[in-house]
Amino acid sequence: MKIAVMSDSHGNFRVLDKIFSSYHADYYIHLGDGERELDRIAESYPDKQIIHVKGNCDFASFSPDDIFFEGTPDCRIFAVHGHKLNVKYSLETLKKKARQLGAKIALYGHTHERFCSYEDGLYILNPGSCSCPRDGNKPSFAMIDISDAGVLINIIDL
Repeated sequence: MKIAVMSDSHGNFRVLDKIFSSYHADYYIHLGDGERELDRIAESYPDKQIIHVKGNCDFASFSPDDIFFEGTPDCRIFAVHGHKLNVKYSLETLKKKARQLGAKIALYGHTHERFCSYEDGLYILNPGSCSCPRDGNKPSFAMIDISDAGVLINIIDL
């Protein structure tokens, strides 16, 4: 199973269109701050499976604050924008909640900074911002490949 993960597009329809048109995935997960352009993407790509959460800049959104998604029966995914879990200061609350839910992968955005780690059975991923990174890197998103062999995560420059 392939999952494309993006975050913080902040009005940049073009960059989302590039991801959706150039990279095949079984699911596309957007981690918030991009709901308006994501709505346009859903209209342009009605065949794509899109999952998304609400970011702190997705005003008047009815989207969920977080999701718990079963990627495969033994690889559950917890996804959140992160602002309500204070991810700019610590990942401890994110990790605790992901573990309580039995997740193997925890996804978050909000910081606009790439991060990928594996700690005690939990993959932790921030794909960075696909539009306006704050870490000195190029805009990016991530691809997760879940197979019988395990989990492979790649952060991809745009």
